[in-house]
Amino acid sequence: MSEGDGNDDSRHAESRDQEARNRARENGVWSLVTAAEMQGLDRHTISELGVPGEVLMESAGRALVAPVLALRGESRRQDRPIRVLCGCGNNGGDGFVLVRHLVAEGIEAEAILLGDPKRLPRDAASNWDRLARINGARRVIDLNDNKIDWGAIFSESSVIVDALFGIGLKREISGPFAQLVNACNAAHARGLPVLSVDMPTGIATNTGAVLGAAIEADHTITISQPKIGLVLEPGASHAGRITVARIGIADANAERLPRVDAWDERAAAARLPLRGRAGHKGSFGHILVIAGSTGKTGAGVLCARASLRAGAGLVTLAHPVGLETELAALPVEVMSAPVAATADGRFARAGEKVIEELVASRDVVALGPGLDKDPETVDLVRRLVAGIDLPLVIDADGLNALVDHLDRLHDRRAATVLTPHPGEAARLLRCTAGELNADRVTAARALAHEAKAVVILKGARTVIADPTGRALITPTGGPVLATGGTGDVLTGIVAALLASGCDAFEAAGLAAWWHGAAADRLPQARVGFGLLASELADALPAAAEQITARAEARTLEGNPYGVLDLQFS
Repeated sequence: MSEGDGNDDSRHAESRDQEARNRARENGVWSLVTAAEMQGLDRHTISELGVPGEVLMESAGRALVAPVLALRGESRRQDRPIRVLCGCGNNGGDGFVLVRHLVAEGIEAEAILLGDPKRLPRDAASNWDRLARINGARRVIDLNDNKIDWGAIFSESSVIVDALFGIGLKREISGPFAQLVNACNAAHARGLPVLSVDMPTGIATNTGAVLGAAIEADHTITISQPKIGLVLEPGASHAGRITVARIGIADANAERLPRVDAWDERAAAARLPLRGRAGHKGSFGHILVIAGSTGKTGAGVLCARASLRAGAGLVTLAHPVGLETELAALPVEVMSAPVAATADGRFARAGEKVIEELVASRDVVALGPGLDKDPETVDLVRRLVAGIDLPLVIDADGLNALVDHLDRLHDRRAATVLTPHPGEAARLLRCTAGELNADRVTAARALAHEAKAVVILKGARTVIADPTGRALITPTGGPVLATGGTGDVLTGIVAALLASGCDAFEAAGLAAWWHGAAADRLPQARVGFGLLASELADALPAAAEQITARAEARTLEGNPYGVLDLQFS
C-alpha cells in the first residue's frame, strides 16, 4: 500500500467515525466525557490535527456571545456592564475573547482577572493583551485583598460570566474563592443572571460533586462535548440549562469503551418496543414476580401492576401461602400462585420446587420486592438465582441475599439486571453509601463488573452500567420518586421490557428513563412530593405516548445544534 493510500484510509476511517458520532447525536444519544478525555481530545486537535490553540479559544469565546446577550435580555439591570470572572487558565482566556467581542458590539463589558497576569498560559495571555489594545475594560483583583466588596460589584452588573476554572479543577474551593462563590450565589438568588463556561466553578467534572462551594448558574456553555459532571447531581442543578459549543475540537471515538452516554426523548422513544397488529398476549411475554411477605405484599402488587402497564402480556405473582387476604389491591388481570411459607409468612425453602415449575412456563422473572430477610428466604433466593435460566431482574431483599454471594450470578447464561438503591449497592460493594455516591458512575461499573450483570444504580440521576464498563446516566425523575414502592415499579418495567425482547442494557436504560419521565409529567412533580407508586405505574402508558410525541416534534422541527435538552416534563 502506498503512503497516499494509507492517508486516504485514515481520512475515510475518521470520516466514518464522524458520521457515526453525528448520527448518534441526531438520534438523541449524547456521549459524555471525563476531564482527562476532554483534555486528550484538545491535545489531539492541536498537535495531531494542527488546529492552533488560539483558534479554538477564539471559537470558544465567540460561542459565548449570543447566550450571554440572551441572559442580559432577561436581566432587570440591562443598563449595567456584563462582568466576566476570569481565572488564570484557558477558561479565563475564553472569557477575555468574550469581552473583546462584546466590546466590538458596543456592549459594556469588563474582564476581571483573579490572579497574576504573568501566570496566564500563552494563548490566554495573548487575548489578555488584545483586550488592552482595544481599550477593553479589564482589571486584576487580588483575592487576598480584604477590601473587595463583591456585593457592590455584583449589584452593578447585568450578567456575571463564570470563566474561572473550567474542567481542570481538582481541589476544593475554599478561602477567598469560596467567599467569591458564595457572594455570587447570593446575588444570583436575588435575580442576577449567571452563565458558566464549560463547568460551573466548584463542580467536579467527572462526578458532579461540589468541591467545597460551587457557582449556581442559569446556563452553562460546555465546550465541544458535555461532561459527566453536568448530568450527575448536584452538578446538573448547578449548571442550569446546558448548551454544547461545537468549536472544532475532535470528538471522542463513538465506539470507545468504556463510554458514558445520556439520552434525550428521541433516544428513549426509539427504544420503546414496537407492537405489531398481529401480536397477542403471548407475544409480549409472561412475567413471574416472586415477591412479598407478611406486611409487604404491596411490593409484589406494585411490581406486577407496573409490568402490565409497561406492556407485559401476562403476569403471575408468586407469594407466600396464607397472605391472600393482603392481596386485595392485586389487579384482577394478575394471576397469583401461593408458595410454601414459613410460620411468619416468608418464602420457605420448601417452595423451591413449585417456583421451578412456575419458572418453566414463563419468559422473565422479577425477584426480590418485599421478601424480607428470613434465613430460609435468603437461602432460597441464592438457590433460585443460580438455577433460573430466564432473564432475571433482582431488587430489594433479593439483592440483600446476595451480599458476599454475587458469584451465584457468574454462571448465568440469560440476562441479569440488578436494581439497587445506594444502600443496597453499598452493601454489595462493601462500602458506605456516602463513598458510593461520591462517584456513582465508577460504583455502578464496579458492581456490574463484580456481579457480571447490568446494574441500575437508583438515586438522584440513575446510572446504568454493564460488565464492559458501558454506562448511561438518566436525566429524568427527581425527588417526587423518593417514596415507598417506586423502586418496585421500576423492577416491573425492566421485566416487561425484557419480556418484549429488549437487550438487557437497553431495557435497563429505557426503564429508568421512562420511570423518571412518568413521574416528571405528573402534577406532584411540581411540588416534589405526594406521588403514590401505584399512580406512577398507572402513568406509564401516557408517558410513553408523550415521549413519542415529543420525539416526533423534535425530529420535525429540528434540534438547535448543540443544545443538550435532557429534561422531560
